[in-house]
Amino acid sequence: MKYAVFTVMIPDCPPDRSVKLLKEYGYHGVEWRFTNNDPSRSAEQPSFWGNNLSTIAASSSEEELRAVRALMDEAGLEAPNLASYIQSGDVAATERAMKAAKILGAPSIRVGVPNYDRSRHYEDLFREARAYLAEAEKLSSEYGVKAMIEVHHGNIACSASLARRVVDGFDPAKIGVIYDPGNMVHEGYEQYKMGLEALGPYLGHVHVKNAVWKRTDAPVPDVAGGNHEPVWKSEWGPLREGAVHWPTVIADLKAIGYDGWLSFEDFSGSAATETLLRDNIAYIRSLVD
Repeated sequence: MKYAVFTVMIPDCPPDRSVKLLKEYGYHGVEWRFTNNDPSRSAEQPSFWGNNLSTIAASSSEEELRAVRALMDEAGLEAPNLASYIQSGDVAATERAMKAAKILGAPSIRVGVPNYDRSRHYEDLFREARAYLAEAEKLSSEYGVKAMIEVHHGNIACSASLARRVVDGFDPAKIGVIYDPGNMVHEGYEQYKMGLEALGPYLGHVHVKNAVWKRTDAPVPDVAGGNHEPVWKSEWGPLREGAVHWPTVIADLKAIGYDGWLSFEDFSGSAATETLLRDNIAYIRSLVD
């Protein structure tokens, strides 16, 4: 298997430092965060989804993208995927991202499916997602770049089996799925091997992170008192200490013959960036080798 980092997890590292560190710690690739940062947050401290310095602007010119590609080539890093933040239905943004992916050498981009917030029926959202992916499939044929949805809490593909239902029938060379066991701690857990088998040829690559469930401060629900606040909540956790049992995930990936990318996305904040980059790859390598 090959190792990459989704740069959302290293917000304190500009692109040049990102590639330097990934090369130093033995990674094979970089999965760039591809979106436009909010300029009003540029004075803030670096953060995952705020002032993230390891972000390639979606508005980047061809010249700017080629400069990033040069950094990657010099460091000997590949781009397993371009992690774009495209809303379901945004065909224009999908095309722009595919053009950028071609320049950066990424074989795929991440695309969105609708979120589920109880305000609309699942089947309506499902049809909407399928209509959009049909357009993404056409663009994939034109640009040679696959469109991949991500197993993610909060959307209609929160489990492997639901993701398979969304993509079923599309050409797996053009439409795929990013498998993310860490996201499934929050919502959508299924036995790993069963989920991987359900994805079948649509499995694109795998995100590596972890999450935990913690007791809240709310009291146990009391009929007399009328309290019904949640007593458990999920949050991000260290890779080796969360609910995802990575030895099982790696064993199950091997069992289905997977030999692709493992892209790290640690949101735990449990150590400094360089420490996480060093320790996370060492841990997963110990399970793979």
